Amino acid sequence: MELNMKTLIKNLKNLFLVTFLVTFYASFVGAEDCYRGTLDEAYCDRNMDQVADLPLDPKDWVDPSTIIFAYTPVEDPAVYANIWTNFVKHVEKHTDRKVVFFPVDSNAAQLEAMRSGRLHVAGFNTGSNPIAVSCAGFVPWGMHAKDDGSYGYEMEIIVKQDSPIQSPSEIKGKTLAFTSPTSNSGFKAPSAILKGEFDLIADRDFTPTFSGKHDNSILGVYNGDYEIASVANSVLQRMERRGVIEKGKLRAVYRSPTFPTTGYGHAHNLHPELVAKIKNAFFTWDFDDDPLYKKEFAKADRFVGIRHMNDWAVIRQIDKANGVSYDCK
Repeated sequence: MELNMKTLIKNLKNLFLVTFLVTFYASFVGAEDCYRGTLDEAYCDRNMDQVADLPLDPKDWVDPSTIIFAYTPVEDPAVYANIWTNFVKHVEKHTDRKVVFFPVDSNAAQLEAMRSGRLHVAGFNTGSNPIAVSCAGFVPWGMHAKDDGSYGYEMEIIVKQDSPIQSPSEIKGKTLAFTSPTSNSGFKAPSAILKGEFDLIADRDFTPTFSGKHDNSILGVYNGDYEIASVANSVLQRMERRGVIEKGKLRAVYRSPTFPTTGYGHAHNLHPELVAKIKNAFFTWDFDDDPLYKKEFAKADRFVGIRHMNDWAVIRQIDKANGVSYDCK
């Protein structure tokens, strides 16, 4: 009996040890098996395409009865409420779900909404895209383009028409209005370009200030509050078309190469069947059926597919030049 008890205790100890080692090994292998790249630890990138994968367990998939959609806050969110009305109805028709346009007033608010699970589908601006991908599980797959395949916008450094400034080199000692630190054309691209092409660095050679949004910077220069600003010319052109500012009153002293525009996509854990319906809605949307939408996005005719790894490579290079890391803090 004593021998049997000793044997039992020994066997139990061995069992506990094996169980512990198996559990530890499984968790270790699971962590090692999940490649992340620049993604936050909450996500996996097993196929190494730089965007978060769908969770392996279907129990972790989200299948909402109401789809929350938000567009990048390049201007006052109220401006876009009516512009997206018919598009929202179009998505509702294709998904058999209620769709709500969620106005966000900052890039940070939009990022947090998706990261926390309160936002399902979104259009993130060019500069925020890599951050949304890495820190919020955003999976981009579409953007606006012309029928001939052309797309995008340029960063412009603008001044008033009668300003004596003729070149970015002349901003030394002056104040330059950026929009927000996460904006490509409103901060990242001009910072890299001014440093690389003109040896001009913020705080050393000029005073930076942040307006919050592209329309604030444009109106600031237009009204004389800012002497010079860096903005997306697509926003400037839309404001001119709407009559918010008079065309010809502002001019560019620098124009960048073309950048990809707002990237549209979904939260990484959205149910794949719902994602397929949402994509179908986007890619079948006829811009010409909605004059208001077409007028607002006059440089585009349709949605086209994108691949973040390829189409945002130049933006990631700009981030790298600026020392930006996607640490998600």
